[in-house]
Amino acid sequence: MRRMLAAGAAGLLTALALPAVASAHGLVGKQDLPIPRWLFAWGAAVVLVVSFVGLAALWPAPKLQELRERVVARVPVAVEVVCGAIGIAVFAIVVYAGLAGSQTALENLAPTFVYVLFWVGIPFVSFWAGDVFRLFNPWRAIARAVAWIGMRLSSGPSPEPIAYPQWLGRWPAMAGIVAFAWVELVYVNRDDPSTLSIMMLAYAAVQLIGMSVFGIAEWLRNADPFGVLFGLLARVAPLHWRDGKLAVRRPLNGLPSLDPRPGTVALVCAMIGTTAFDGFSQGTAWNNVAPDMQQWFIDLGLNARVSLEIVGTIGIAGGILAVAALYRLGVLGMRSVGEQHSVGELSRSFAHTLVPIALAYVVAHYFSLLAYQGQATAFLISDPLGDGSDVFGTASSTIDYGWISATGIWYVQVGALVIGHVAGLVLAHDRALALYRSPRAATRSQYWMLAVMVGFTSLGLWLLSAAAQ
Repeated sequence: MRRMLAAGAAGLLTALALPAVASAHGLVGKQDLPIPRWLFAWGAAVVLVVSFVGLAALWPAPKLQELRERVVARVPVAVEVVCGAIGIAVFAIVVYAGLAGSQTALENLAPTFVYVLFWVGIPFVSFWAGDVFRLFNPWRAIARAVAWIGMRLSSGPSPEPIAYPQWLGRWPAMAGIVAFAWVELVYVNRDDPSTLSIMMLAYAAVQLIGMSVFGIAEWLRNADPFGVLFGLLARVAPLHWRDGKLAVRRPLNGLPSLDPRPGTVALVCAMIGTTAFDGFSQGTAWNNVAPDMQQWFIDLGLNARVSLEIVGTIGIAGGILAVAALYRLGVLGMRSVGEQHSVGELSRSFAHTLVPIALAYVVAHYFSLLAYQGQATAFLISDPLGDGSDVFGTASSTIDYGWISATGIWYVQVGALVIGHVAGLVLAHDRALALYRSPRAATRSQYWMLAVMVGFTSLGLWLLSAAAQ
């Protein structure tokens, strides 16, 4: 108990040291809150400590390790075909808009679709509706259609795909997510519509080639960056789409069954780390250092653009490594409890506990972006090329910045961070009870995870404040 209190106290001190917190992405200026901002930091840490104590006292046996779900509906094949066709159509429209439309980012559908509706919107849907992206995945739909046509036209059996290397695991997915984050956060021409469309076509080509070589299911399970990531986040949801069926389960129950194949921990750390860097890069701490770093590379003979991109790359790498180091510290601490569990075993066994944290960071950091810029969809779908069209009669729509207050957004952000980290604590506690022979050892091992969760919460709150300083 003394160690638990010490870990909690450390987290509270970290939270107390946070500067006054404000909103991240998408808000202009600081907002007034009904209570002091520092109180939120204290409150978040206290909630985690109280949750930990409650779990230790009231959760004596694992409850989430066995997947329990109930099929509530059957999904006809026609539904998957229609959803896939819709996904292909949307993909084609966005690519065409980027290539043929106005090259001003705010007038073209492509940037808003890619960076807001796709990158942010799908995770927001996935955590409550399940892996709906799989139904609309355009490259999956194209690959399945080609395979179906090939089977009908072929007179003999189709060639067997090459076995996917097990050692490769989800590393391709991790690399793809980091590459996309680099484009979003570092690449100078990231909002150029035609460049985005070319990247979309290149990405689709890589996915189709990979599925043709290694098989559709195996490639999607391991190497499709967005398919893998959205599928991980969807494991939080109470809905599960599988094998033409819709099943319901308890929230979080889909995570303990996650297969922690190689690259899984790195993928989730990359998601958290890149989102963390996005928040950090908006604050004064980074903007006081980045210009000097850029000038150093310019003095080496590089031009300003390349120097800026190198500095951003260093920042992204630093964010990912910082998150990985914090998780590694928790794993090393758990190993000290005993029972001869290796660092690798513990790292893989608790990998799923990071998924709610990744989701919490996405919600906290990007909610305001989705809440405001997401409204641009209304006029962009009527005028996707930015040429003055009004297909659906909504081209004159505007963004309503008053539908939710800055204070309301703040509550959503802080609530997401707290709920996400409590969910991580629940998953870690449940896995520890299943992994350790002694309940006492299981509880002791989670002192370290408590400290990790408080650390992630404090980091998230600090990042929200950094964006407004």
